[in-house]
Amino acid sequence: MVHHIVLFKLKPEVTPAKLEEMMMNTRINLLKIPEVLSVKCGKKIDPKCEWPFFIAVDFESMDKLTIYREDPIHLKFVEEVIKSNTTERLALDYEMEPGKDVRYS
Repeated sequence: MVHHIVLFKLKPEVTPAKLEEMMMNTRINLLKIPEVLSVKCGKKIDPKCEWPFFIAVDFESMDKLTIYREDPIHLKFVEEVIKSNTTERLALDYEMEPGKDVRYS
């Protein structure tokens, strides 16, 4: 299983209400994509945290992650929700099954 985490820095004009809306839209939109096993997202607790918003998505394999990245729902979500509200992103992918080589998943 692959755990895909993306951390975001927000534009200065993103209000707490807008961030709540982003979190709701994240769950609503990304869970429509068949390759997605689960979606989590959240906002920072520590005011000093430089990455105030995150999205974490689980996939069965790297192949499913690749399909997700090209899915029209994902692409529209990125354009309408992410790009319009964020300035930077940091994406991290992790294999969650001990001993599994993701090159063959």
